[in-house]
Amino acid sequence: MHRIDRLLIANRGEIACRIARTARRLGIETVGVYSDPDRDALHTDAVDIAIALGGSTPAESYLRGDAIIDIARRTGADAVHPGYGFLAENAEFAEAVAAAGLVWVGPTPDQIRLLGDKVAAKQAAVDAGVPTTPIIEVGEGEVPSDVSMPALVKAAAGGGGRGMRIVHDASELADAIESATREAQAAFGDGTVFIEPYLERGRHIEVQIMGDAHGNVIHLHERDCSVQRRNQKVIEEAPAPALDDTVRRRLHDGAVALARHVGYQNAGTVEFLVGDDGTITFLEVNTRLQVEHPVTEAITGLDLVELQLRVASGLPLGLGQDDVTVSGHAIELRLVAEDPTSDWLPSVGTIDRFHIDAPDGMRVDTGFRAGSTVSSDYDSLLAKVIDHADDRTTVCRRLATAMRTAEVAGVATDANALAAILAEPDFVAGGVPTAYLTEHPDVEGAGGPEGEALHAHLIAAAIHEQTANRVANGVTGFAPAGWRNLPTRGQRRTYERGTTSHSVEHAVGTASSAPFLLGPWPEAGADGVLPPDERESIDVTTIDVTVGDDVTGGRVVFEAAGRRWSATVHDDGHRVSVGSRAGWTEFMRPARFVVPDDAAAAGGPVCPLPGTVIAVHVADGDHVDEGQLLMVVEAMKMEHKITAGAAATVTDVRFAVGDRVDAGDLLVALDVTES
Repeated sequence: MHRIDRLLIANRGEIACRIARTARRLGIETVGVYSDPDRDALHTDAVDIAIALGGSTPAESYLRGDAIIDIARRTGADAVHPGYGFLAENAEFAEAVAAAGLVWVGPTPDQIRLLGDKVAAKQAAVDAGVPTTPIIEVGEGEVPSDVSMPALVKAAAGGGGRGMRIVHDASELADAIESATREAQAAFGDGTVFIEPYLERGRHIEVQIMGDAHGNVIHLHERDCSVQRRNQKVIEEAPAPALDDTVRRRLHDGAVALARHVGYQNAGTVEFLVGDDGTITFLEVNTRLQVEHPVTEAITGLDLVELQLRVASGLPLGLGQDDVTVSGHAIELRLVAEDPTSDWLPSVGTIDRFHIDAPDGMRVDTGFRAGSTVSSDYDSLLAKVIDHADDRTTVCRRLATAMRTAEVAGVATDANALAAILAEPDFVAGGVPTAYLTEHPDVEGAGGPEGEALHAHLIAAAIHEQTANRVANGVTGFAPAGWRNLPTRGQRRTYERGTTSHSVEHAVGTASSAPFLLGPWPEAGADGVLPPDERESIDVTTIDVTVGDDVTGGRVVFEAAGRRWSATVHDDGHRVSVGSRAGWTEFMRPARFVVPDDAAAAGGPVCPLPGTVIAVHVADGDHVDEGQLLMVVEAMKMEHKITAGAAATVTDVRFAVGDRVDAGDLLVALDVTES
């Protein structure tokens, strides 16, 4: 037995906070590490001792295994928990930890090496009798022929959706292999890829396993992770809904058989793809704790990190398969700094406000708070929101409310999309395939409140703006708004949500009751005649307006058409955020004057977010067609392809491979070809 009194957590963010929580409950001291951007990150406060790693990128910080082991020694740690990502599935690091006389909290290095290689894991699954499909190994520089479509190019090492490309046409295969190889090399240090059949409407079902050094192996039931974007999970739940019990048993039995075949120790996940006809295909084994492990904890009542620490210390699991029971249903949402309405483009910046209402035991695992910075160097995951109840419908309703009212400002998030998914009939029915988001584009485009709620938010924004303007005006703030002695026309304001403009007009003055006109105001035609005013008129009675000392935020309570509304408003002069029980609406105040954009004037694509150039496909003087690939930028562990918007001639490639770029940088100057 190896007693663990002090644990080094070799990770960051929510998983570092989560591991520290269990360690504290068990009376184990914790040591954390942090990079330069993470100096004031939440996980540095969650541990007992926090030590600087230095550097900004993963390679300069959290991937420095030698530095982490040195910190463990210097701080007197007994063990190292890698969490997930970074070094969690690095067999060499696990060996180095053990060689340093420290306890490794995870599978043995040999098991990580065997099962971390997806090609070798496939063979192990076949040997153990686990259902699976054949694969095609890809040698360096090879492009196999006669590959049945659709196919999936997949990294042999790592996980998390990195190094994966779906191919529907043979002509796309070579590019997919090149791109997947490059991403796999950057993410895992191993660019090996293979090809397997792609089941477009399968369900992604995974089984949680746990083993110890005494030969005990159990499963902790399954999770459904079928709602995905870019092969990365968005929503996970346990147990899998609408799953045939015979298929469920085969999944459990297959996962345990594979674990016993390799003598598996500690926590792991065996992933499968299940077809509509019940066909089961083994995918891979993740030799670590999973991001979605909380839903398993919710339905079983077990603490997986505690079990990990118990096994790592040399103790037996302490429970058998019959001791594992399932109660109720649990769903986990991944709240990420990405914009689903812009093809899930990652978002970076400083979080101005961060609040998720989590009543009645709803669990929020996060590594962020107000003031935290979302960096392009790390994953986009902001928080995991987990709920558990007796039935799935109740969980969907509660989580939908939590997402509608979640207040995260400073970066774009998928909160509106998550709320829309949780109310969408096919998802509520259960058993959706991995193609769910592709088949339901409306949920990705969800922008928040609509109809009556959207109108109320427009009214709240206008009332707050008028009040804030009066409060901020130290000279004529006593006078009616609008700089008029007589209210010849109401106050007119325009707010933009996405690509849609919303106009509001309301009466000038200080009276608490006034009509609000919503919609485009009439504009005179060439003959000077105004068309009929077809705007919607809503009688509004202002009940209370509270404006903060800095007049950028406040609360507005009013009655509109006989319904009372209470809304929170944040207005920085450019962006107006309005929140109520109906959700949050983000408005932009349009610029009064249009300033020419230098990048646009120069012609060419600009960088959508900060990142690193990892590939350049053109040179000065090249002629390119519309849609042609110009450059690839990596940000938040994902590749972003920069393409030409029109036929043009390249006049200046402004960045090279390895260069850091910022949002808005002109990447490639183009001289657009006149047709």
